[in-house]
Amino acid sequence: MQRIGKFSICLLAATAFYTAPAHAQATRTWVSGVGDDANPCSRTAPCKTFAGAISKTAAGGEIDCLDPGGFGTVTITKSMTIDCDGTFGSILAAGLNGVNVNDSASGFPNTIRVILRGLSINGAGGGAQNAQGNPGSGVAGINFTSGASLVLEEVVIQRFNAGSAAGINFRPGGAATLTVSNSVIAYNGTGATGGGIVVNPTGASGSARVSLNDVVVEANTNAGLQVNSTGNTGASGIGVTVNGGSYSNNTNGISLVTPNGTSTVTVNIDHASVTNNSGTGIVANGPTGTARVSDSTITGNALGVSPLGGSQIGTFGNNRLIGNPVVGPANNGAFNGTPFSPS
Repeated sequence: MQRIGKFSICLLAATAFYTAPAHAQATRTWVSGVGDDANPCSRTAPCKTFAGAISKTAAGGEIDCLDPGGFGTVTITKSMTIDCDGTFGSILAAGLNGVNVNDSASGFPNTIRVILRGLSINGAGGGAQNAQGNPGSGVAGINFTSGASLVLEEVVIQRFNAGSAAGINFRPGGAATLTVSNSVIAYNGTGATGGGIVVNPTGASGSARVSLNDVVVEANTNAGLQVNSTGNTGASGIGVTVNGGSYSNNTNGISLVTPNGTSTVTVNIDHASVTNNSGTGIVANGPTGTARVSDSTITGNALGVSPLGGSQIGTFGNNRLIGNPVVGPANNGAFNGTPFSPS
């Protein structure tokens, strides 16, 4: 009995000094318009914001929207899916970036893979108007500086008209891919460097492979899509594929900026509508840029196509380059170089 008593005392003493382990991160977490970030982010006790949920979500995990709500800006530093498909998930980012993707301080930079689905990202909240008269104070809807890949599906990004002023600011410092499908990028950009989608890898290690599938890029200042090799000297270069979609009512529709001595840029444009831009439909400026255009409509722009500074804008011979502008003397411009042969 004496030995049992001593054992019980020791057990009680050990229990008194025992500290329960912290809750493990979950593979799936939830946010709700009526949630609370003090919650564990479970389905029955959801969090309020993406920022509150991300710290409780394991790398490679998923944050889902339980019901409609505005879930705040977020910085993503690990592989992650944020999915609000089937409900309404919003980020208001007045004066800020809506989503930052940056794993540079993770110990394993340029490795994370991020998917965003079913989101509205809005920079509204006063601020400057872009050339199309649309106010917004957000800086960038999505600012990607370090990671391996970003996939966007059914995302609307609008009214980012301050600072770098881009709907999507894709500036990886390593090798990275961007895929955008069935999305709308509208009313973004001010000045000479912003736009709807800006692809500009940085340094000697940055490179980009971009696929834009049925994307509506509408009413953005400077360029609907700008592919820019300024400051990028990587041997891998920049490759962009435009599959369908509309690039309309911007300053320039699709723009390649490729200064001498920078990375090569190749943009393949297929089944796209490039119309009613106040500047040029497709413009390329610089000796390292090539655009290849097939089965696309280029009409209603102040100038149709414009290859400058040693660039190439080639045709497969099946495009509709006509009516630039709609009214007045023809200003279609011309493809240059040897036409490509369909095969």
